[in-house]
Amino acid sequence: MAFSSISHFAPLTILCFLTFSSHHIPIEAINVTNLLSSNPDLSEFTNLLTSTAVAADLTQRSSVTLLVVPNTYLRSSDLTHHPYNPSSANLADVLSYHVLLEYLSWYDLRRVPPNGKLVATLFQTTGRATNNFGSVNITRNPTTNAITIFSPTTNATLLSLIKSIPYNITIFSVNSLLVPYGFDLMASETRPPLGLNITKALIDGHNFNVAASMLTASGVVEKFEADEGGAGITMFVPTDDAFSDLPATVGFPSLSADNKTVVLKFHVLHSYYPLGSLQSIVNPVQPTLATEDNGAGSYTLNISRVNGSLAIDTGIVQASVTQTVIDQNPVAIFGISRVLLPSEIFGKNPITVDAPSDNGVMGNAQPPENSPSSPPGFHEDKRSEAARNGVWQAILVLWCIGLYVLVSLSH
Repeated sequence: MAFSSISHFAPLTILCFLTFSSHHIPIEAINVTNLLSSNPDLSEFTNLLTSTAVAADLTQRSSVTLLVVPNTYLRSSDLTHHPYNPSSANLADVLSYHVLLEYLSWYDLRRVPPNGKLVATLFQTTGRATNNFGSVNITRNPTTNAITIFSPTTNATLLSLIKSIPYNITIFSVNSLLVPYGFDLMASETRPPLGLNITKALIDGHNFNVAASMLTASGVVEKFEADEGGAGITMFVPTDDAFSDLPATVGFPSLSADNKTVVLKFHVLHSYYPLGSLQSIVNPVQPTLATEDNGAGSYTLNISRVNGSLAIDTGIVQASVTQTVIDQNPVAIFGISRVLLPSEIFGKNPITVDAPSDNGVMGNAQPPENSPSSPPGFHEDKRSEAARNGVWQAILVLWCIGLYVLVSLSH
């Protein structure tokens, strides 16, 4: 009898263990460069992904399908020399149009109805999709089973499966570049660059003298201005008051020159985002120029709307956008109320200011819930999530106990 009870209890124990252990399954960060490195015929498309913010953005995502164009098709396209030139301001948007926000396997594609399946792309999340045309239509020919991806202006046929990591990412090759609706790549190639003098723009904007001096002294401003002609840039620039409010304990002035440069790059996104796009951004975690230098998943910013304004959170500091300095494609510069301090340099503990600042946070007092430094419902959401997890685990425990009792009574 004892042996019989153990023999019936063991499967239940294993089942309960598997149920609990599968409750939190970590999802690996997507490193596109590594996934495509073994395919030399995809090298040009891979380089384009890496040269923009798209490759870094993928590290923050899961359940996506990437459509890549082999070198031979990339070179022979009718759009040769226009979308592929890294100086094109639309390059990042075109590449993000090849990232489908859904994991699709061969099995899924073979089940696509003949009339098609509409799938949103990463380009849709930027807010720059004309009339919300940030999706593609995937169709299947019922006779040949050929899969075609349609945009309003172009289409591409699926060639082969490159890589699949269920249910994280699938990579397929296609025979043509997909171009979003409303893009005139020929015009964007001949459009003269903005040629903005960032330092002068900050000085003219008033109350950005400290940031302007730091940019000039570090020499990094030259890189920022060089990126104007690419995918564009978005800069979050602390006001002079924000620098004055930094607590002495932070030790910002004593940072090495290299670390100061990293902090400056931490304030810049490698894409042009007007204010409206930032306010409607779907993926709040955004890589920065510092991410590109230090590795995927590091030096990211969390961007969200808080009490009607735009908030940028580093994990230890939260700033709000106070003004628009410049917003002219491909450059956007916004004034912010706090210096964005990365946790990779300044530790994991929240940092509060020593004096009143633009966001009204005083001294070393923690911001109240639902204040501009604490997103509405943030603490409630955390408590609710913990409560839900506790209830779920309690149900699982009761379920396992109930099964054990039933099996014991039946024997």
